[in-house]
Amino acid sequence: MDSVRRTYTIMRGRHIDKRVPSKDFLSSLDKAETAAVRLPTGTGKDNGNPSWKRSLPHVLVASLTSLLFGYHLGVVNETLESISIDLGFSGNTIAEGLVVSTCLGGAFIGSLFSGLVTDGVGRRRAFQLSALPMIVGASVSASTESLEGMLLGRFLVGIGMGIGPSVTALYVTEVSPAYVRGTYGSSTQIATCIGLLGSLYAGIPAKDNLGWWRICFWISIVPAAVLAVFMELCVESPQWLFKRGRAAEAEAVFEKLLGGAYVKAAMAELMKSDRGDDADSAKLSELLFGRSFRVVFIGSTLFALQQLSGINAVFYFSSTVFKKAGVPSASANICVGVCNLLGSTVAVVLMDKLGRKVLLIGSFAGMAVSLGLQAMAYTSLSSPFGTLFLSVGGMLLFVLSFATGAGPVPSLLLSEICPGRLRATALAVCLAVHWVINFFVGLLFLRMLEQLGSVLLNAIFGFFCVVAVIFVQKNVIETKGKSLQEIEISLLSSTQ
Repeated sequence: MDSVRRTYTIMRGRHIDKRVPSKDFLSSLDKAETAAVRLPTGTGKDNGNPSWKRSLPHVLVASLTSLLFGYHLGVVNETLESISIDLGFSGNTIAEGLVVSTCLGGAFIGSLFSGLVTDGVGRRRAFQLSALPMIVGASVSASTESLEGMLLGRFLVGIGMGIGPSVTALYVTEVSPAYVRGTYGSSTQIATCIGLLGSLYAGIPAKDNLGWWRICFWISIVPAAVLAVFMELCVESPQWLFKRGRAAEAEAVFEKLLGGAYVKAAMAELMKSDRGDDADSAKLSELLFGRSFRVVFIGSTLFALQQLSGINAVFYFSSTVFKKAGVPSASANICVGVCNLLGSTVAVVLMDKLGRKVLLIGSFAGMAVSLGLQAMAYTSLSSPFGTLFLSVGGMLLFVLSFATGAGPVPSLLLSEICPGRLRATALAVCLAVHWVINFFVGLLFLRMLEQLGSVLLNAIFGFFCVVAVIFVQKNVIETKGKSLQEIEISLLSSTQ
């Protein structure tokens, strides 16, 4: 026990001893951790879980990034037609696709550097850096008089969007107590839904007011500025502080997030996961060829299948699809946003009860069924009323199913299963895959809809949903209720 105290004292300073610990040391550390968890106050009583209220304000501020993410995903849905008329590219489907996909191209660039940013300057500064291009880009888009200016503004916004999801997933995972981590992680999806719903609602007047789309872009500056300012009041990630050798500060953060009774247990777990680990920056080769390749493979495949399901084609172009079905797009798009919000609320309730794997399987299965309904709507077997019911109902069921699992789980799961030292870099790599596929879906969806038709296109998306169900069943592990250090140690032991 004395050896544990001495090591703990070293960790409180600015230097981390990187010598590989002995088996006796690891055994004593395990015992100390267990004692700290069971007897946090030294009174012989189990204090249960730490209060979730302490970390909630920090999670809420971080969720503004997700709100902005959702808003910018949907801001061109209702406004794209008026934008194209005002800027002189109406009827050009490639130009319309570029207004959507240029933002995604910027997000790809942002995601490539998100790992360097979040590990280099910390989570709090990364949030603020992601807000800056969103403010500048939205201002450029709102004031432009040309297609080129719109594309530049969308590209800058995309850079911020590329950094945002990665740092949000990391930060929420690292500041949340284990027993509510799934709930907090899926609550960021609710913020995305609120942002998306807000953009759809804000865009309704654009049908009658040609210049209203500019107001929609100006609106997004407000939450971005709030994020940049209020992040100054939030704590830094204790994992990042610990990894940088600032263990005393990490301990102080744990006291704010968990309460003094749980600090020793939290610090002991950090020490346990850091056993003999090199604190230098992660290398890409470790992710592609090392023992962490399996984690990157699972994360990249989940993000790829998420996008190949066609979900963001719904968020970008649902107005066009509803118009073809003869449905008023304004009311239908609000229904899409409500279904997305409802499904995300279900995910918050069930994430830490059913677990990540069950929600993923059920979500992708529901999406496959709903895509089948949409494909049936455009066959000769369906009556006019059946076409309307199956197309709109199928799309709403598709969004509802997505929001219960395929939406919130991949980023949460990846941030949980990645080793601490590689977490930011691994998320950056996997999100880069996400943005590349998202880019091409946004660019080519309208053209594929014209060339292939709704039946074949929905069948292709449905196929990928079935593939996702099989992949999740065979490869994804369950993480609910486990601390990050427990997950990391179990994964590393399984790959050795």
